[in-house]
Amino acid sequence: MVIVARNYRPPFGGGEIDLIGWDQDKLAIVEVKSRATAEFGDPERAVDPEKQRFLERAAHDYARRAGVDWNRVRFDIVSVVFDSPHKVVLFADAFEPRRTL
Repeated sequence: MVIVARNYRPPFGGGEIDLIGWDQDKLAIVEVKSRATAEFGDPERAVDPEKQRFLERAAHDYARRAGVDWNRVRFDIVSVVFDSPHKVVLFADAFEPRRTL
């Protein structure tokens, strides 16, 4: 994956995209969630439907400005737990965006 943006905030506010990158022909919108331990659940569980909507709106703005067709956008989650040993998991295509906003 080639990272093209970090901490992207659309001008209207309402969210931030941690990482944006090209993975072959897909524009990956990446949300990074981390926790010190998994005691209260896995970090990826924090990407609930409300967070997904914020990500979708910000991604739609980025894709429009970059001239990227919405059908080429996917949403990934990187889950990081800092237990010993550290655990890092990539969930590619973690959720399916609404194709119309």
